[in-house]
Amino acid sequence: MHVSIKAETLFELFGIEVTNAMLLGLIGTIFLAVWLLFVARKVKKNPDGVAKKGFFTRMVLWCFERLYQTVQETIPDKKVARGVAPFVITIFFLVIIQYYAGLLPFAGEALAVGHTPLFRSQAADLNFTLALAIITIVMVQVWAFKVLGLKESLGRYFVNPLKDPMGCFVGFLELIGEFSRMLGLAMRLFGNVFAGEILLTVVTSLALYASPVLLPIFYIFELFIGGIQAYVFFMLATVFIGLVVSHGSHTESDHSTKAKMVSEVSTLN
Repeated sequence: MHVSIKAETLFELFGIEVTNAMLLGLIGTIFLAVWLLFVARKVKKNPDGVAKKGFFTRMVLWCFERLYQTVQETIPDKKVARGVAPFVITIFFLVIIQYYAGLLPFAGEALAVGHTPLFRSQAADLNFTLALAIITIVMVQVWAFKVLGLKESLGRYFVNPLKDPMGCFVGFLELIGEFSRMLGLAMRLFGNVFAGEILLTVVTSLALYASPVLLPIFYIFELFIGGIQAYVFFMLATVFIGLVVSHGSHTESDHSTKAKMVSEVSTLN
């Protein structure tokens, strides 16, 4: 049984270490891009005939519509919601594809070079989850600048301590909160995927001849967990942006929206 917490290097290309997670991640990303382009072309050719689009095309459209509806319900400003939706929905599909790629039969110890697995889920690589979390927090700040403006956006973190000592302290806590959110996003996804890898590896090693019967049960469980983790990442990214863009709102409806978003964050955490 081979379990490594870090992605393992397969070879070097122009001085860059190529890991097994990067290799499978590239395959998963290419597959996702081709699949979504195929769905988009199919919908463009036949925009009204949903029944003729095929099961997988209808599934993608259903997911997109439900996710887009969630973004509109979470972010009160419809114009901002339309701009944010492509980013957060792409995150959902990227995470779920990378998660599911690690469940393929040739991933893990099934196909190895020496003692090093040739393929490993990129979502089980902390570098990938951290990069995705950093991009998410950066996009939160980008939308804050676009909606609130530079002065008000920076004013959430930096307050004159002589004029408002309590506000300065709250701003400092808010700044720390951004880093904690980033680490939380990265570690949550990494921890769940890595735990799933260990679970499947241990079951395969312990079950031996019974693994063909037991593994499908655990694979179905991991498929469910993968969908949940992709949705949680999508939802947290949406809520973080929604909280920022509604920062300057003071109406009763906006306050209720903020309270709802804070409640959603607490529930997902």
